[in-house]
Amino acid sequence: MPYSIMLDAGHGGRDPGSVYNGRTEKDDSLALTLAVGEILQDRGLDVLYTRTTDVYESPYQKAMEANEAGVDFFISIHRNSSPEANTYSGVESLVYNKSGIKLEMAENINEQLETVGFFNLGVKERPGLVVLRRTRMPAVLVEVGFINSDTDNMLFDNNFDDIALAIAEGILDTLQMSGDIPSSPGSYTVQAGAFRNGTYADRLQQELLDQDFPAVISQNNGLYRVTVGTYPTLDEAAAMEQRLKRAGYQTVIVSG
Repeated sequence: MPYSIMLDAGHGGRDPGSVYNGRTEKDDSLALTLAVGEILQDRGLDVLYTRTTDVYESPYQKAMEANEAGVDFFISIHRNSSPEANTYSGVESLVYNKSGIKLEMAENINEQLETVGFFNLGVKERPGLVVLRRTRMPAVLVEVGFINSDTDNMLFDNNFDDIALAIAEGILDTLQMSGDIPSSPGSYTVQAGAFRNGTYADRLQQELLDQDFPAVISQNNGLYRVTVGTYPTLDEAAAMEQRLKRAGYQTVIVSG
């Protein structure tokens, strides 16, 4: 039986969320949520939504929907905002507390979004948020860049498909790392970078090769991905990941 996940597009209807120069959080979050859901469905997950159109439901209603559906995970997608425009930028994820698979999933989503180009602001505890407090399953709220940051909005618009894929891969990586989705032998590698510009990928590959890391470049969905090695077990991939992190690289283990 496939694992189930409820995706929540933040705000909606009479609640626009944050607004900047006519741009609304509710519209950005809905478009991205639907894109993420399509990818997860294609990968075999059972996906439900709190909304697929511009309607309003309270955070409590959304949490109760997830509980009644009995889903395994709850992911809420939002855009962040700051008191003054163009002051902050980056992605952060919120959890009820920093423990368990929800923390792993939040960290993996952030790391995947970092490869797209967002600054990683980390994972924060927000026990007061209803969708994190009242849901009975592991829940993560993702703030995908600041809606009042021109830099983040450009990144959001120019890399929309890659952002959706990054969130989906962060979720799927967590399930595979936790043993929830079986992985075939020899299916692990360590991603050290992902770029839209192949020149940057070439530069990173050469830098890694100079340090005797077996780096290769692959192209998929418009991204040039730099990965190191192929490993039959997660432990072996994790060992290489630790070597790369000690060398100063931001990495993520990829299965498949």
